[in-house]
Amino acid sequence: MSLKIKSALLFAVAVTAVQAWAADVAILRNGFTIRHESRAPLGETTRLFLTADGSSFVDIRTAEIDRIEHDLTPASPLQQAPEPAAAPPPASAPASIPTSIVPSLRATTPANTAPSSVNVGDLVSAASGRYRLDPDLISSVIRAESGFKVHAVSPKGAQGLMQLMPDTASKLGVQNAFDPAANVDGGTRYLRELLEQYNFDIIKALAAYNAGPYRVEQYKGVPPYRETRLYVASIVRDFNRKKLAQQKAAAASQPKPQQRQAKTSATKPRPQSGTTRTSAPAVAKRTTSPASN
Repeated sequence: MSLKIKSALLFAVAVTAVQAWAADVAILRNGFTIRHESRAPLGETTRLFLTADGSSFVDIRTAEIDRIEHDLTPASPLQQAPEPAAAPPPASAPASIPTSIVPSLRATTPANTAPSSVNVGDLVSAASGRYRLDPDLISSVIRAESGFKVHAVSPKGAQGLMQLMPDTASKLGVQNAFDPAANVDGGTRYLRELLEQYNFDIIKALAAYNAGPYRVEQYKGVPPYRETRLYVASIVRDFNRKKLAQQKAAAASQPKPQQRQAKTSATKPRPQSGTTRTSAPAVAKRTTSPASN
């Protein structure tokens, strides 16, 4: 079969996969899931198409995908096409916070907390425990949002470590977005709400954190914005890198099979050889003594 024919067949298979409506769930090695309509291999990565027409997709390293399962859950209202709006909000409009998911909490840390006296790792650990999120995921979001800069301000006006828009911060009860403790608490809480809103689909939750839930609903997945796609891919890549490093460290700390076998052999009692050495000369003396007489 010629190369052109093979390429044509592969292209036909890819097009057929994009047009398929049966949804699957990609389960990543870090435990997160990505619901998608179809997928296509691209070298060392796999492109997961989040919509049937292939307009929304995300690229994931194939090695980071543990398995693929059929999605047996019914489609939620968020996965259906939104009602046409007379005047849709701009892309930078802050998202409304569903207060029914997590009760409203206000930061208790004073607004004048000195950033130099705050350990971001401790803040991430505390927020992780409060909202039951992996601290590595929170850290990956902070890295992508602000690069761990407490006083970071985006061109659109997002502020602080987790880049909260002023209106979003107000709805979260964050009075001072440049207070590291309040910012991390509010941003983590918002991320948790988005994960619950999208049935813990990490891709949609991250896309909504960056572009807003309205755009995720509008495009039924990751919006076709280069910034959002790079943002989502960056966080997933950084988070998976941390988890793979932890797995390797845990595997390296375990004794190898050869080492376990050697340790077992070293502790196994050896047979005493003294009796054999002392009895052999005695037998030889008894057998040779008659011959010498």
